[in-house]
Amino acid sequence: MKNTVLLVVDVQTALVEAGPYNKERVIGNIAYLLQLCRANGVEVVYVRHDDREGSNLEQGTPGWQIYNEIKPMKEERIFEKQYNSAFLHTGLKAYLDSKQVKNIILVGMQTEYCIDTTCKVAFEHGYQPIIPEETNMTFDNEYLTGKQLYEFYNYKVWNKRFATVQSIEELEEELKK
Repeated sequence: MKNTVLLVVDVQTALVEAGPYNKERVIGNIAYLLQLCRANGVEVVYVRHDDREGSNLEQGTPGWQIYNEIKPMKEERIFEKQYNSAFLHTGLKAYLDSKQVKNIILVGMQTEYCIDTTCKVAFEHGYQPIIPEETNMTFDNEYLTGKQLYEFYNYKVWNKRFATVQSIEELEEELKK
């Protein structure tokens, strides 16, 4: 797929180790997509949340680091963010535009916060978000389980509105063309 990037958002040690819904499957799928994209010439870009001092995502702390099983290669870009949007005050849009990116394969954490916001902002900026199934995750909250949040956002909110939600197998076929 030409003009495509894989955007890995907030898959950081503290969040993953806190045990979100479907953690093992999602991490395995993201690791597979990293391998697939790298092998097929699709650039991988990471976004990492830099939270306030004293938080589990405080810059420079072990929890802030990108999760070891999907860590970036030396040449891959990492953008730091402080908001739910991967685009707000990060330079990501200018970078993607300089590369003439049209499609963003979006994966990461948390479904209802940073993935939702990044998906919708990407859509508003004219990109075509692609969300592979079981590549985003979140936690149970007082209203919904992590599974319910995942299913609601992927299949009710995003698919055919703001993004294309598709299986990894379908995406793999497109990447290998």
